[in-house]
Amino acid sequence: MSFSSQTKNEIVRKMFEKKCCQLAEASALIRMSGTIQLVGLNRVNIKVTTENAAIARLTFSLFKKVFNVHTEVLVKKNKVLKKSNIYVVLVAGANEMLQKMGIINFEDNKFSINYKIPSKLIERECCKRAYLRGAFLGGGSVSDPEKTYHLEFVTHSEEFSEELKNLINSYGLNSKVIMRKNNYVVYLKEGDQIVDLLNIIGAHNALLNLENIRIMKQMRNNVNRIVNCETANLSKIVEAALRQIKNIEYIKNTVGLKVLPDNLREIAELRLKYRDASLKELGQMLNPPVGKSGVNHRLRKIEKIAEKLKGGIDDD
Repeated sequence: MSFSSQTKNEIVRKMFEKKCCQLAEASALIRMSGTIQLVGLNRVNIKVTTENAAIARLTFSLFKKVFNVHTEVLVKKNKVLKKSNIYVVLVAGANEMLQKMGIINFEDNKFSINYKIPSKLIERECCKRAYLRGAFLGGGSVSDPEKTYHLEFVTHSEEFSEELKNLINSYGLNSKVIMRKNNYVVYLKEGDQIVDLLNIIGAHNALLNLENIRIMKQMRNNVNRIVNCETANLSKIVEAALRQIKNIEYIKNTVGLKVLPDNLREIAELRLKYRDASLKELGQMLNPPVGKSGVNHRLRKIEKIAEKLKGGIDDD
């Protein structure tokens, strides 16, 4: 089961107790996954289609509790995925329902579709959350956080997508709208903001799972960053040591180490003898001991002498 399906199955089990919240959630569900059917004489039917049996049950319950209407539930085989079912919740003669939910307006025996979110439906904080929960159940999805952070709502209206975006952003979030094929998609891509939205719609288990995954990913990234940094530093140390040894051996094979001042000859002989030792370890072998910077200074002088012998640069 996908992370998105797990999230929906978590929140769909919790029905709001207040009628105002049930109305807001039902309205959002129809907006996202419902179809209005004209049946003549200015009569319309509502059809809500979903592949999730729990969402179909919730839709059926909401219609019965809020509107007390006769509701049919049809089960069809999915032609694409033959093992799964498609559930259709159907209400005949739904004119009054749609007007109460602010989805259609009737004037002069004609109706028009209202693509705005009715302000009366979301006057209360609890109703705002209910509306967003219904929108997520009807047309939302969230990606597996192991792969990427992405939460979206797929809508069919540019005007409604802007309304939904503004509702989400009223919580201090930064959702945006893009067009994908013939749909308008309201989306969030920041992990922190997805966590906040999951909290708003009551998906607390999904929220905790996402946070655990984020922590593990951050730890893995930190470990990889440290390992890469240490590997790079180690490579630099090895390259420097090989260069130092090469310079010392060149001096030894051309003019001999005896030409070097005592302090330089001493560190040169130690470097040849202890090729894998760090600068700090070499410094501790000297008498008296010398710090890491002091050892590095002497080796740089040896490098300049070797370059002079090779004819690379003039002596300072």
